[in-house]
Amino acid sequence: MVVHLSSKMYWKDDSQAHECFNLAVQIREEEKRAGHSRTLLVGDFNMNPFEAGMVSAAGLNATMCREIALRQQRNIQDRSYPFFYNPMWNHFGDDREGISGTYYYDRHEHVNFYWNMFDQVLVRPDLVGRLPREGVKILTTIGGVSLVSERGKPDQKVASDHLPILFSLDLREEQGK
Repeated sequence: MVVHLSSKMYWKDDSQAHECFNLAVQIREEEKRAGHSRTLLVGDFNMNPFEAGMVSAAGLNATMCREIALRQQRNIQDRSYPFFYNPMWNHFGDDREGISGTYYYDRHEHVNFYWNMFDQVLVRPDLVGRLPREGVKILTTIGGVSLVSERGKPDQKVASDHLPILFSLDLREEQGK
C-alpha cells in the first residue's frame, strides 16, 4: 500500500495521529479480506517515526526493533494490535554520510528536529525476514545526478524537497514449501 498523508503545514499532530488510527483500521480490514498480513506500507507519512500516529498501538504500531515486531502484536486492554517494523529509525544520526533523514527543515523555533524522516517503509512481521538489514537506503543521487545541494540538503530545484528511499524485499518462494 502506498500512502501520502496530510502535511504538517495543514494538519496538527493530533489530526495526523487520528488519520493513522483510521488507516490502521483500514489496513486490518484489508488484511482480513485478503487472508494474510504480508503488508508493506510505503510513502510520505509527513510524520517522524517517533510520532504518536506511527508508534501508538491503535495507530500504525510501528516499532524500531525487528525482535519486537516479530512478537506479531501487542495487547492493551484485552485488544490486540498488530505490529509494523519500521527500519527508518536506523537512518537517523551522523553515520549516514551527512544525510540524517529524508526531509530537512530549519525552523527558527525553540524545538527543531532539522532532519525529519517523513518518507518511510513499514513491513508487517511476516515480511521482516524478507527485508535485508541493509535493505533500505535514502538516495542522494540518481543516475549520477545529485539530489542534494552543496549544503547537503534536499535540492528541490533538481527534484524534490524530500529525498527518495529505495528498499528491497526478497519475495522469492522459500525452498521446501
